[in-house]
Amino acid sequence: MKKILIVSTVSRQFYLFEQGNIEVLKSLGFEVHAAANFSDANERLDSLGIIRHPFDINRSPFSLKNIKAYKQLKEVMKFGHFDAIHCHSPMGGVIARLVAKSLGVTPVIYTAHGFHFYKGAPFINWAVYYTVEKFMARCTDHLITINQEDFQKANEFKAGKVHYVPGIGVDTSKFNVTVYSREEKRTELEIDKDTVVLLSIGEMIKRKNHETALRALEKLKDESFVYLICGRGELDSYLKDLTVSLGIQEKVKFLGYRNDIKEICIASDIFIFPSYQEGLPVSVMEAMSAGLPIVASEIRGNTDLIENGVGGYLLHPEDIGGFAETIQKVVKDKELRKSMGAKNKDEVKKYDISIVREKMRDIYRGL
Repeated sequence: MKKILIVSTVSRQFYLFEQGNIEVLKSLGFEVHAAANFSDANERLDSLGIIRHPFDINRSPFSLKNIKAYKQLKEVMKFGHFDAIHCHSPMGGVIARLVAKSLGVTPVIYTAHGFHFYKGAPFINWAVYYTVEKFMARCTDHLITINQEDFQKANEFKAGKVHYVPGIGVDTSKFNVTVYSREEKRTELEIDKDTVVLLSIGEMIKRKNHETALRALEKLKDESFVYLICGRGELDSYLKDLTVSLGIQEKVKFLGYRNDIKEICIASDIFIFPSYQEGLPVSVMEAMSAGLPIVASEIRGNTDLIENGVGGYLLHPEDIGGFAETIQKVVKDKELRKSMGAKNKDEVKKYDISIVREKMRDIYRGL
């Protein structure tokens, strides 16, 4: 049986982003092994049917712990006799490719889920991550990118082959109003049927930039809306306190981590996404699948998915006034919401999980 090793920094990568790839690999007859720091492991990993290889990798490129992690992964690869390596995340990608190079293991695949250098990124990102990724491309047989900006940049590198795959895909068929009741979910969330529901999905971290959305909503006057935020993170308390200081705490519901995202999307009317940095955001694709108009930041990934003025509006991540004006416009115009939502529902079919899996199947077959 053919054997492949998937390498990442943290183990949640495997169930959040690699489940589709794992299923494709198994269908092609691969025995799937996975190496990561499994300190974040939970029961969701059990269903994947992967063989685990824990090693002490650290996310920071400056951590000395990664010297030990390199040695540990080298032992895994030396005795694993793998037919291919597929690595993810900046540090997982670097260490795995260096080890594979030292042992002569090929072919090596690396998926960039959004380069840490991008238009508008801090100079330090370009100085460190661009330099490293450009060098490491020489140790890469297949370099996979998930948005057009990264694809163009990767073609400047000297990887064996550069691929564009549209993210991890989204199962558009599951966002169906005949399966999930909009009214039932609103009743559960204690939201009136005539209230305009705004929605954001994402961790409570600086990169997701929920603050811009909250400050924009404070400027909306005399509107019947409620804003739902799904996610958790280090800024949870700060953002909740911010709603109080802005006087909009009655308009905002913090829902935390949810397993019913599809139903919540279907129960909503507008999706807000002012993130600073993305690869190809799954949450935006989910909102599009539910037929929602998008008000988002004009950044890499979002610009792949949304045509400004057609499926929604794209603004600078810190343009609070622009977000406020645009959200108010969409809140007031039900027909605009419908037309934009219909456009998105059609557009997102290009990113369906079936298309992504077929592209990955072709890459794996080519090994």
